Amino acid sequence: MLRTVICPGSFDPVTNGHLDILERTSVLFDRIIVAVGGNPYKEPLFSIAERIQMIREATRHLSNVEVEAFEGLTVNYAKEKGAIAILRGLRVNSDFEYEFMMASMNRKLEPKIENIFMMTSNAYAYLSSSAVKEVASLGGDVTDLVPEHVAVKLNEKFTKI
Repeated sequence: MLRTVICPGSFDPVTNGHLDILERTSVLFDRIIVAVGGNPYKEPLFSIAERIQMIREATRHLSNVEVEAFEGLTVNYAKEKGAIAILRGLRVNSDFEYEFMMASMNRKLEPKIENIFMMTSNAYAYLSSSAVKEVASLGGDVTDLVPEHVAVKLNEKFTKI
């Protein structure tokens, strides 16, 4: 049986911090499903299809990573996919507080699925998709923050606006 982990998020856009977590996780699990969903509290810059394409390109060197769209409760999606765990990356204390609450709810809904937290590497502790979008929207250089193809897509988006 494959050890499958779900890595959910909006990934709008995928950053080098996300890739750091995925690369480190790829040696721990047989199968990683990057589950791309919407965030009802944010207006996305990229469509789900665009985000999936960017993540697939960024992770093509990781043979055990799959990328899919999903809707609904993450824990239900994880159960449907036969996952043993849900993975979330943590950067700062405020991430922990939110993720702890979500993990507690997930455990209540499905006790058989573990919730795993991975600390981001120090180099990416400040990095968020929101910050990347803000820098890019103001003409800043994001080439060290995201994969090259994502930087190109950000530039295309903001030169059209």
